[in-house]
Amino acid sequence: MILEPCYRLAPNRVWRTYPGGRTLDEIEGVAKPADTHFPEDWLLSTTAARNVGREKFPDEGISRVVTSSGELPLTELAARFPEELFGKAHREKFGNSAGFLLKYLDSAIRLHMQCHPSVPFARRFLNSPFGKTEGYFILAIRPECEGYIYLGFQRTPEYGAFKRAVETQDTEAILAGFDRIPVKPGDCFYVPGGIPHAIGEGVFMVEMMEPTDFAVRIEFERGGYRLPESARFMGRDVDFALSMFDFTARDLRQTREEFFVEPLSLPIEGDAKRFSLFDRRKTSCFRLERILLDGSAAVVHNAFRVLIVTRGTGKLFCQDRTLVLRQYDRVLIPHRVPELRLSGNLELLVAMPPE
Repeated sequence: MILEPCYRLAPNRVWRTYPGGRTLDEIEGVAKPADTHFPEDWLLSTTAARNVGREKFPDEGISRVVTSSGELPLTELAARFPEELFGKAHREKFGNSAGFLLKYLDSAIRLHMQCHPSVPFARRFLNSPFGKTEGYFILAIRPECEGYIYLGFQRTPEYGAFKRAVETQDTEAILAGFDRIPVKPGDCFYVPGGIPHAIGEGVFMVEMMEPTDFAVRIEFERGGYRLPESARFMGRDVDFALSMFDFTARDLRQTREEFFVEPLSLPIEGDAKRFSLFDRRKTSCFRLERILLDGSAAVVHNAFRVLIVTRGTGKLFCQDRTLVLRQYDRVLIPHRVPELRLSGNLELLVAMPPE
């Protein structure tokens, strides 16, 4: 077996506590697309999903690559070709972990109000070098939905009253400190560890994050499913959960300035425009670029990466391999292949680990 110059990534649906995934069914060609408890597709993952009650699926969440001879878990590919796939510097820092987790997320309902740990919190309390800072790129909003998120407090609640609201599940009181933040296709923003948030109904997006599945949820029932106690506060108590929260109040302007991303133009050779979205301006946890192609172009990267086709059709020329690209395709490119050539009319996202 040799390391191939590029790999398609197989569908990798993961069970979650909330319903969704109708759009993902449509992408996969399912005869009767429907919203179920498989609303996410983990495009690139060396991280197993943490689902209470599904311990019999220990590898749930691990990506599978499509090789010339069949499918293979990404973790096995990484074990066979660690430096060729990830690069020496990456392995010295992250071992055989991809260093980030990449998903499609397709929500049918508003998600639970939740929060994820920062790196310092995770190191101190969870024995993990990773927290769970996240980044989102909005692909579409369902026509019947308005498109919004909750993102950090706009009004800081009094701690005791907020804790009681969580304990009694007073949804109105829990949400009183938050305003809906409108979002639309093309919006890009990040959610640092410690920032409470919730994705609104009908949002289809690409989600990047640190490679963990850590979360505390302060709403226990959404979409007819009630979280078991162990899945609410990571097996701890409400004070532990709330100690993760940043209670800083930010108005709409401050929220957009701090968390939303303005594209930064980058050089590219050919008939294309290239932009950096996630980079050190906002986070050092992962990188994301966007390429708008109308013709042909060549691009060089210093890392392994995943190409996600968000619109159009075209071709990828990768050493001796040519792949036809269509909307929502995803392709893994190893570190040892620095240059790619592209042709067609395409919009792409390029997801990479931190520098």
